Amino acid sequence: MNAISKNTTELNNLLSKEQQILFERASVLGGYKNLTDFILNIVQQKAEEIIKNNDLIIASEKDAEIFIDAINTVQEPSTTLKKAFADYNSLLTNKK
Repeated sequence: MNAISKNTTELNNLLSKEQQILFERASVLGGYKNLTDFILNIVQQKAEEIIKNNDLIIASEKDAEIFIDAINTVQEPSTTLKKAFADYNSLLTNKK
């Protein structure tokens, strides 16, 4: 018995009859060589999706931390900002 046949037999032993029929039909419709290739491909796709989503959540949490820290951290206005504020105020007072 070759490795693919052995793997397929072992896999079939793990599946209920309904699962086997469903998965085999999907593998044929999907153009896969065999049930093992189908299952490995689908499992890999799902694993990559889960990892990507987890990485996005982690990145989002880090971004949220940075944003909250920026809001909560009081900084002295820069010289440029102070000058811009003064210029703006002088424009307002000169209009009156």
